[in-house]
Amino acid sequence: MASEAIELVEVGPRDGLQNEPDIIATETKHALIGRMIGYGARRLEVASFVHPQRVPQMADAEAVIAGLPDRKDCTYIGLVLNKRGVMRALATRDDGARGIDQVGCVIVASDTFGQKNQGQTIAEGLAETRDMLRFAKAEGMRAQVTISAAFGCPFEGEVKHSTVLAIAEELAIEAPEEIALADTIGVGTPAEAGELFGKLGELLGQNIPMRAHFHNTRGTGIANAWEAYKAGVRIFDASLGGLGGCPFAPRATGNIATEDLIYMMQRSGVATGIDLEAAIAANKWFAGQLGRELPSAVARAA
Repeated sequence: MASEAIELVEVGPRDGLQNEPDIIATETKHALIGRMIGYGARRLEVASFVHPQRVPQMADAEAVIAGLPDRKDCTYIGLVLNKRGVMRALATRDDGARGIDQVGCVIVASDTFGQKNQGQTIAEGLAETRDMLRFAKAEGMRAQVTISAAFGCPFEGEVKHSTVLAIAEELAIEAPEEIALADTIGVGTPAEAGELFGKLGELLGQNIPMRAHFHNTRGTGIANAWEAYKAGVRIFDASLGGLGGCPFAPRATGNIATEDLIYMMQRSGVATGIDLEAAIAANKWFAGQLGRELPSAVARAA
């Protein structure tokens, strides 16, 4: 039976909400984050520093960050797509404020999707991301990176493993705290997840930890997470209730649900540090805020 613990990165406040049709009040986001901390989440992606016209749900990023609990045992992550985003993250620390602890940079493993998502080809994204990582670290900001659309592109289809690994190799030069692979449109299968993360682990060795970010669009997300675990991944993104989706990827649906990931891992003998019953309670509360049941299978079965 597996025994090495995993670390949860709760991405519900950012990825989980960015595709919601209705604007979620800042106070509701604070209450949601408080419940997430209550069930044991200690790394939380709380906002993204993007243009509010492109992602209206993140227009209150600075207000959300200003109201976060000042807890030394929590790491607050802000997603950034360019140097301006890093500068906004740094500004949350002005005047001695707690602010953002870590920025999450993003590069897309597809020219077409990269241009639609953030106006960059792969080559342009590599240059920008390497600059962001260097700039963030020079300013004393922790930084990690995600390779988005690593398992498939909504416009180009298949993404070759060689493309993803070449991007990872280039990024590794800047020594980010983690390199994540994201199945942004939920096309990956367990066999592919195990294979690609196995190759990434061989490339990175013990130097840079891997992180997995799966979406459950086609129902394979949780199985993919298990195969990634078997391939050596110990850090997983998940979203309370299975909310989420990319505004720039047609028909993309939610992240793997925090409750589903935690149930699978705990029942498989893997420690998570998460109180599953409290997570289910948080799901029920937030479902009431949204006025609809959330996708998580485990919470629906509870």
